[in-house]
Amino acid sequence: MLSGCTGGEVQSKTPEAAAYKGIETILLDGDLVNFRVEMTNARNTTDVEAYARCAAAQYALIRGFGFARHVRTTVGRTGNTWRGDAVYTISAALPRGLRTIDAEVMVRDCGELGIPTV
Repeated sequence: MLSGCTGGEVQSKTPEAAAYKGIETILLDGDLVNFRVEMTNARNTTDVEAYARCAAAQYALIRGFGFARHVRTTVGRTGNTWRGDAVYTISAALPRGLRTIDAEVMVRDCGELGIPTV
């Protein structure tokens, strides 16, 4: 299994029929960012959480930061459509906490797994 974070896992491979429908990014306050993701054919909430984690990692890199810390994620499902609503903080230095992400490592892992980051 590949993972670029502690406390959060990226599954070893993406679901074969998964369709990643998009990422919406909302800057909440300075370093606090909301990511809304949507996908179909997820196996479970873990797939949706991984999609949001990949989005957060790429966003951190785009903004010139190397790390992110997970604050919360909620996942809902309507039929075959899954939606995730996740909040992360981004930072230049490794943040305190258990659910941190090394953005560069996570983006690489997401690419290898076929999970889009933008």
